[in-house]
Amino acid sequence: MSFNLYDLPHQLPPEELFSDLIPDAGVKIERIVSSGQSTPEGEWYDQDRDEWVALIQGEAVLQYADNSLLALNAGDHVLIPAHTRHRVASTSAEPPCVWLAVHGTLT
Repeated sequence: MSFNLYDLPHQLPPEELFSDLIPDAGVKIERIVSSGQSTPEGEWYDQDRDEWVALIQGEAVLQYADNSLLALNAGDHVLIPAHTRHRVASTSAEPPCVWLAVHGTLT
């Protein structure tokens, strides 16, 4: 099955769009499309597995529990170790953010 990471719906939904590229068999690979969404204030991701994310389009800012910020531009990537509390502080709407995320034991 062929899939182009840049093929987006003509009208994006109000919530982030998640598409599994490789089903979860110990490692999960997904495309995430964000168009202005952010993690609600006071909410944090605290995942059981490592997550490597690459931003392949758009701009975004990640925030960590120590309040440090990481600005990402197209082409940037980051490894977020398991149980590292983080949130998406902001994402661009134009262009929308296209993320490639890999979840698993990566470290």
